[in-house]
Amino acid sequence: MTEVEFLRLVRRNPVNAAILDRLPALGAPQAHLVAGCLFGAVWNAQARRPPGENVNDYDLFYYDSDPSYGAEDAVIRRAAQLFADLGVKVEVRNQARVHLWFEQKFGQTRPPIESVRQGIEQFLVRCTCLGIDEHGGLYAPCGLEELEAGILRPNPLNADDGRLYAEKAESYRRRWPRLRAE
Repeated sequence: MTEVEFLRLVRRNPVNAAILDRLPALGAPQAHLVAGCLFGAVWNAQARRPPGENVNDYDLFYYDSDPSYGAEDAVIRRAAQLFADLGVKVEVRNQARVHLWFEQKFGQTRPPIESVRQGIEQFLVRCTCLGIDEHGGLYAPCGLEELEAGILRPNPLNADDGRLYAEKAESYRRRWPRLRAE
């Protein structure tokens, strides 16, 4: 799968297309659309399903060196207004804050990171390390081959003990049975 083919599949989901079109207006540094809405578009196309099926939410990452809750909340509120008419859950997270809450939520520590791309590089499943920035540029540090083939592998850049990866891979396999964990 080429980058052009991937971006075409992503934009077949009208919510993805609308978010990407509006993302520059959010005014958040390093803003990227990431995660399930991207890889789900590919797997849904392969399964001949509607583009938005099995997409739980739409994740937006950005990076602001101000890790305060108030600064992140201001971006969350702007996003809520910007995407209100889409009728979907849009989750916005400042990657400079992840290390502050990750252990409480997932039971594992995370060191501070310095960019959105560094956050994308640490996703649990290699083929899901994907993001599209506010200019429409794809960031896929692990490539697109495993994504297209439906191969789920743990990401060695993620410090997971295997538990979170197993849960995530099983969640994906329930939604897209053709996937295989290796």
